Amino acid sequence: MYKLLLRPLLFKLQAEKAHNVTLGLLKNGFKIPGVKSIFKSLYGVNNPKLEKELFGIKFPNPVGLAAGLDKNAEVAAEMHALGFGFIEVGTVTPKPQDGNPQPRLFRLKEDTGLINRMGFNNKGVESMVERLKKMPKNVIIGGNIGKNKLTPNENAVDDYVICFEALFDYVHYFVVNVSSPNTPGLRDLQDKEPLTALLNELQRLNHLKTTPKPILLKIAPDLTNEQLDDIVEILAVTKISGVIATNTTISRENLITSDSAISAIGNGGLSGKPLKDRSTEVIRYLKTTSKNAFPVIGVGGICSAEDALEKIKAGADLIQVYSGFVYEGPAMIKKICQALTK
Repeated sequence: MYKLLLRPLLFKLQAEKAHNVTLGLLKNGFKIPGVKSIFKSLYGVNNPKLEKELFGIKFPNPVGLAAGLDKNAEVAAEMHALGFGFIEVGTVTPKPQDGNPQPRLFRLKEDTGLINRMGFNNKGVESMVERLKKMPKNVIIGGNIGKNKLTPNENAVDDYVICFEALFDYVHYFVVNVSSPNTPGLRDLQDKEPLTALLNELQRLNHLKTTPKPILLKIAPDLTNEQLDDIVEILAVTKISGVIATNTTISRENLITSDSAISAIGNGGLSGKPLKDRSTEVIRYLKTTSKNAFPVIGVGGICSAEDALEKIKAGADLIQVYSGFVYEGPAMIKKICQALTK
């Protein structure tokens, strides 16, 4: 239904407009009596074989929604009804911010990809908290946290701490995002010294809580093997719970879309099918180098059940989708879950 009817209409709109229309349809459509039940019957997955316990959390299935689609936790419950086992909201920052100038989201249809330079546009952490307070208890939420654009890197820890403290009672796990290419200087925080300091401070606060929450690190696909070795060492030192591999890439290699079209789009992070192989390489490298020392959530270029199985075979403990969901719709989630049960 999605690919035949809804996607052709949405793809006539500019990408960010289509994104906002989709969120609106979900929010308003699910208020109609019976609609939620219909979607759950069409796309919901309920099979004990799919349950996965990780970080002390029981996930109903291992397919999650990656951060970026539901930046403000506006449709997490609706996404749960579409079959996702968990939903990662954000990236959220302490203060609301508009993000980068529009247009800032672009489809690469020939490549089944997206380029975005959104720039952490969100309504701020306090606004997110108010929505999460109303979230059904059975919806597993990950909180993806970042820093405001105007916060200098030397004060970045403060922003992450604000988000961590505000969200602590309302999310099941945290994701530290230092890998988006769309906030100037943010990726500098992936360097060994500042990253270790940031994660150590979050862990210090975490262990002051009665029941600490899992903290994961989301990394870029553009890191070298030497930098990935540093990531393995940082996890051993800070003892955070795991890694999400990977964020979007600044690479433009091996695209079908013309060079002129790519040049016209400009800067931004590339996601979708062009990211698939590199993301899988990073997962495999981390798992092999660390001797499976920590869990990895695999994300990047999953557009089919086969892609999902490839990530899991490379070592991913859970997976997430975003761009593939935009192109394939909710039926893809069910197909992945059906493939996993076999």
